[in-house]
Amino acid sequence: MNFLSTFGLQLTLSLGLVFVITTSTTPAEAQRMLLDKVVAVVNDDVVLLSELEIRMAEIQQNAALANMPLPEEKEFRKEVLDALVLENLQLQIAARASIRFDDDTINRILSSMAENNGLGFDEYIQALNDAGIYLETREQVRKQMTLQELQRGMVNRRIQITEQEIDNFLNSETGKEVMAPEYLVEHMLIPTGSEEPVEITQSKLEYAADLVANAQNENNFNDVRAAAMQSAMHEVNSTEFGWRKAEQLPALFREVVESMNIGDVEGPIKAGNGFHIIQLANQAGGTEQIVKQTNLRHIMLTPNEIRNEQQTEEKIHELRQRIIDGEGFAPLARQNSDDDATVVAGGDMDWANEGSLPPDMEAIINALDINELSEPFRSNTGWHIIEVLERRESDLSTLYTRNQAANALRNRKFDIELENWLIEIREKAFVNFIN
Repeated sequence: MNFLSTFGLQLTLSLGLVFVITTSTTPAEAQRMLLDKVVAVVNDDVVLLSELEIRMAEIQQNAALANMPLPEEKEFRKEVLDALVLENLQLQIAARASIRFDDDTINRILSSMAENNGLGFDEYIQALNDAGIYLETREQVRKQMTLQELQRGMVNRRIQITEQEIDNFLNSETGKEVMAPEYLVEHMLIPTGSEEPVEITQSKLEYAADLVANAQNENNFNDVRAAAMQSAMHEVNSTEFGWRKAEQLPALFREVVESMNIGDVEGPIKAGNGFHIIQLANQAGGTEQIVKQTNLRHIMLTPNEIRNEQQTEEKIHELRQRIIDGEGFAPLARQNSDDDATVVAGGDMDWANEGSLPPDMEAIINALDINELSEPFRSNTGWHIIEVLERRESDLSTLYTRNQAANALRNRKFDIELENWLIEIREKAFVNFIN
């Protein structure tokens, strides 16, 4: 495995964060760019000397920050150039596939990068502008997003997961470990000593029981713990467990946690070092998946060449009134709705899982009674009216478990298939290196 395979074929966004904040174009670099030349012809495109030198400088800087050794100059240059050729080939394929990210998406990524650097969005943009690399950073982000999207699409279609593979995975020890839920446990301990008087231990037990009652009644474990740790009544300690699977938790309350619901508080749990109190703050994963679902239908109208925003709003209000006056929802949806996915079905959106719809729309749906028609509202796709037909809870555990297993298997195969795909596109390409 060569250096770039270990260090990463392309700069990751996290490494890019360091680069974009700490580098700027020097006069010497600008002079070299004026003397640019082609170092490789890649199908109908080229790799320039400036691209090669900039990429080498990026990797050298990030390797220094990570305290990672680099290969000898000649080998390092060859590996970076090979990586640029592969990147160029992928970008050509992405262009033919019309993979492109708009400015709003890039801004969201930059906002996340700003947060990771402890800056506000405007502060981060100003820092990039001050360094003279704002536009270069946007294009670097756009390129990385494009490559990731292309690889995800091209490689995933090569990966086939059979039902037998899923069964084998779920029955394996590895599968059981991967599929096991993770727990976020909050904790406090009222320590006891073997030499302390019985009445002191009893006082601590009673104090622990009071803390449990307070946490259960006030429904804010962290506030109760903070107050207890500042109180002079008895010493209170806490352990930060983070997200853990059951077998990674202390044996003392492993079984207790597995039987708890999110928000439950248990204790006092007696141990050799004192009385423990725990809360199951959150849970993720696992095979049990009870999902709230809503059966609904809607009519959506969007402004267009013959109907402006105001006319669209007036039209959706008119349709709502016609339904209230007795006209059928489905016929009106078929005749008027602009939602191609539901128009033939008379606006029927079928059963929607909780969390699957945009938050603003879901908030409106959750406030509706069964058979209630919403007031017209605006989303980023247009004007809507929605009617809730039914609600239910569905056990999707089997489907969820098998989907999760398939995803785990796909992730395990992804890197191998990515490498195979990159080899294939490289072998089929015309590449001419120019000294």
